[in-house]
Amino acid sequence: MHHFPIGIFDSGIGGLSVLQALRGELPQEQLVYVADSGHAPYGERDEAFVQQRTGAIARHLRAQYGIKALVIACNTATAAAVEQLRREMPDLLLIGVEPALKPAAQSSQTHHVGVMATRGTVGSARFARLLAEHSQHTRFSVQACDGLALAIEQATEQPAPARLEDGALWAHCARHTAALGRFGRNAGEIDTLVLGCTHYIFVKDELRALLGPDIALIDTGSAVARQVRRLLEQAGLLAPEGLAPRIELFATGGLNSLQAAAQRWLGLPAGSCAHIDIG
Repeated sequence: MHHFPIGIFDSGIGGLSVLQALRGELPQEQLVYVADSGHAPYGERDEAFVQQRTGAIARHLRAQYGIKALVIACNTATAAAVEQLRREMPDLLLIGVEPALKPAAQSSQTHHVGVMATRGTVGSARFARLLAEHSQHTRFSVQACDGLALAIEQATEQPAPARLEDGALWAHCARHTAALGRFGRNAGEIDTLVLGCTHYIFVKDELRALLGPDIALIDTGSAVARQVRRLLEQAGLLAPEGLAPRIELFATGGLNSLQAAAQRWLGLPAGSCAHIDIG
């Protein structure tokens, strides 16, 4: 199983941020990515729907590719479906993502942390438990960012604006950060912002311009990649050194967003993505 690939999936392109981190941490591994764009966005779907899609994709990747691990590179799908999938597939290494509340609470100097996530994530029982676990000494302000993940997908297909303020994403980011409250380094202000959706790292430039250089932006990609390495090492499943890496990208919907994102952020050539049907 050493040579078998790692599966990664998200409702769209957001999980490419996790794939990028995996490629840096585990350059010899084979990676298969599925963007479930035909059923996106997950963040505004009900839990049963997300569980059904997560199971279908996991079963497909096991049957077709014999994956040795599956990274659920979607906060919404992790919150809704990872526990059920672990019961169904106890022999598969499963790695989910969740908003990085713990490191944010540990690093915040003002003890006030903002969280941007999808409505599906912030409304989940898993997120509620995570919030309760880390709220003893930290105040969390949480914003459900309706429409932001979809806007990021759509913007990927457009030319980059000459100024960030002219881009389609600026208004989304400005509205959601304003709703969280006052950012800064003074007592009571938000000094740390958790990016609780894998898509949101792709608007880090807009967020940095809006919030200034002193606000910490915390995402989960590098932490997830390190966890995948640890689990593969423990299981004796790391690919051998010198194995030629391969990345395969699939989408259940249109290919334009995934292809554009793969070229822009991963440096992959045109035509590197293919359509896939997963019932």
